Amino acid sequence: MSDTVIQRALLSVSDKRGLVEFASFLSARGVEILSTGGSAKAIREAGLPVTEVAETTEFPEIMDGRVKTLHPRIHGGLLGRRDHSDDRAAMAEHGIPAIDLLVVNLYPFEQTVAGGADRAACIEKIDIGGPAMVRAAAKNHAFVTVVVNPDDYDGVMAEMRANDGALGEHFRRRLAADAYAHTAAYDAAVAEWMQAQEGVTFPRELSIAGRRKQTLRYGENPHQDAAFYQLAGQQGDRPGVATATQLQGKELSYNNLNDTDAAFEAVAEFDDPAVVIVKHANPCGVAVAGGLSDAYDKALACDPVSAFGGIIAVNRTLDAATAEKITELFAEVVIAPVVAAEARSVLATKKNLRVLETGGMPVADGSGLTARTLSGGLLLQTRDGGVVTEGDLSPVTARRPSAQELADLLFAFRVCKHVKSNAIVYAKNGATVGIGAGQMSRVDSARIAVRKSADAAEAAGETTPRTQGAVVASDAFFPFADGLISAAEAGVTAVIQPGGSKRDDEVVAAADARGLAMVFTGMRHFRH
Repeated sequence: MSDTVIQRALLSVSDKRGLVEFASFLSARGVEILSTGGSAKAIREAGLPVTEVAETTEFPEIMDGRVKTLHPRIHGGLLGRRDHSDDRAAMAEHGIPAIDLLVVNLYPFEQTVAGGADRAACIEKIDIGGPAMVRAAAKNHAFVTVVVNPDDYDGVMAEMRANDGALGEHFRRRLAADAYAHTAAYDAAVAEWMQAQEGVTFPRELSIAGRRKQTLRYGENPHQDAAFYQLAGQQGDRPGVATATQLQGKELSYNNLNDTDAAFEAVAEFDDPAVVIVKHANPCGVAVAGGLSDAYDKALACDPVSAFGGIIAVNRTLDAATAEKITELFAEVVIAPVVAAEARSVLATKKNLRVLETGGMPVADGSGLTARTLSGGLLLQTRDGGVVTEGDLSPVTARRPSAQELADLLFAFRVCKHVKSNAIVYAKNGATVGIGAGQMSRVDSARIAVRKSADAAEAAGETTPRTQGAVVASDAFFPFADGLISAAEAGVTAVIQPGGSKRDDEVVAAADARGLAMVFTGMRHFRH
């Protein structure tokens, strides 16, 4: 390969940012410009010379523009190898002009889908000629430069200025790789939409595309490299960390992003004003109340020690009163659907605090997929959108739960969805009072939750254990009665669990012996 001096360029773009300025630069350097449709019109109206592709092909655009660049005089100009005598002879024989620079971006398919267009309109925005030209130019990058993003215009102009109108080998190779990634992402978005139209969740062949949103300083640990990608297509439309605008604060880290996603997905579970505080991907305080300020107080009270340096998520517009309380705690990130102007002013006093505004809440209905990598593979599943309501519960003890117990049981079981298994959640009056997460033994999770609850109560100067009169939720069944007995000894009055153990009768008997109310859900919420 060698440097290629640009003599002829084909410009055909749907995204016309910087088009005229770039065309002006090329024209000033004596580059002949070919173009189509709206791009040619914009260039011509700027007073720049331009040749319509139809003049080169000697064939008109037909079928409402569906066929215009799919022609040997275009693809021959892109694919012709300048160092192959047979290719040069064919180009000369058939009057095929060499094209040294291709500037193309594709029909706005994703934007059309996102705008709610009907199927026919979406189909018409599936680009055919554009990807064909991009792939041809990228394949022949030994001689042709391909640009698919207006953000690269400045780099192309700088390279041409520095190299007397030429573009170097490594520069062309990088742009060719970008071009193939671009068409792959485009095809992945089309495939995803078409599969969704047919109700296919797990296609035979999987295409996943994303756009890099941020190169991170490092990953989970400083010796690991990392980057953050937003998924292309409908998978990337879910309101959350990937769609959020950062209003202030330091750069987000890998761990910040992971924990913030966990917090925001958890707070989306609740219809009432809710606050979730997360540390290391586990909730350390969750509460609902009549307003965010009260919910924040209740969530923080669960485990103020763990909340230090945590992530705070709310499911309402963040108001100034709640923001004032947040600034009294060292927090890493605050995420909200909307941050009121007054709250922004309050949070601005904490310059390093990262504040994210998503513009909306995700729907906790199980739509979309989650993924986990394995060595050489990928595990995909639908989101855990399982919701247990009062009508789903099966009372299994002699005593039935009271109305308040029932409300707290349902609340605690929802929290369990977002706690690493084995998960035990103690709750009272719409707030967690103890959380045990991620233990190999369920009874250990129960004991840890009680100990943390006791520590928080002692620090607050309380004499009555917070678990006294609380309810307890377990994300999966109690395999033995010991976990339930541990909760009973902590003072709980009611229990919610999936049921389904071979020893359910023993567990129910232990609950009855202690006067507890217990309900089975028939649904578990493992979260590994």
